[in-house]
Amino acid sequence: MSELVSIIVPVYNVEKVIKETMDSVLAQTYPHWELLLVEDCSKDNSAGVIMDYIAEKEDNRIRLIRQPSNQGAARARNRGLNQARGRYISYLDADDLWVPEKLEKQLKLMEQKDAAFSFTGYEFADEKGIGLGKIVRVPETLSYTQALSNTTIFTTTVMFDTQKIPKDLLEMPEIKSEDTALWWRVLRTGYVAYGLDENLARYRRAGRTLSSNKLEAIRRIWNLYRKAEGLSLIRSMWHFCFWAVRAVWRRI
Repeated sequence: MSELVSIIVPVYNVEKVIKETMDSVLAQTYPHWELLLVEDCSKDNSAGVIMDYIAEKEDNRIRLIRQPSNQGAARARNRGLNQARGRYISYLDADDLWVPEKLEKQLKLMEQKDAAFSFTGYEFADEKGIGLGKIVRVPETLSYTQALSNTTIFTTTVMFDTQKIPKDLLEMPEIKSEDTALWWRVLRTGYVAYGLDENLARYRRAGRTLSSNKLEAIRRIWNLYRKAEGLSLIRSMWHFCFWAVRAVWRRI
């Protein structure tokens, strides 16, 4: 396979870690990719670090895209999506890391399963990007109903095939937990997400105050059930209970 993969990275105040993230992309065993770094008006020197990196590597697969103003991760990802030239869309958060075989193995799964949507397992890491040994296992498939109770799909592991899913369906909504809302919207239309149960990414948790704030996470998932998906109170409570159990289990 030699199809182009467009890797979309929203960038905001990550000058200390973005080089490692870019290194993990350059280390991929699958070479046919473009890296779209969407700089969202950082207050630090993230853009400068990226420009120096591009100049040093002289790799025209890496592109810096500047937002005119700070607009948040959803709009940054959508800007990258609109400028992507690849058949496949893959997301990577600016402080996360991929193992070298990530793209190669995931593309092989996509081809074998004729999949439009896939995701992989991953490992929690410390602030230095070192794995902590806590690996999140993923199911072989997830339907819409299953995904409502199992938010194990992690943004940094997701890949879409735009020959099977139209790009306009992949635009992230501008709400909290926009990534989960997107997965559900895609699955609601009838697609199935295929999981590759291998540890192919590292999730750097340190400093992610939004993700680590448990009360905020509860509010966000509840609002998705009730407002974004329009589920009844009873059905929302049913899925929420399963979500809570799985969310705790992933972190212990």
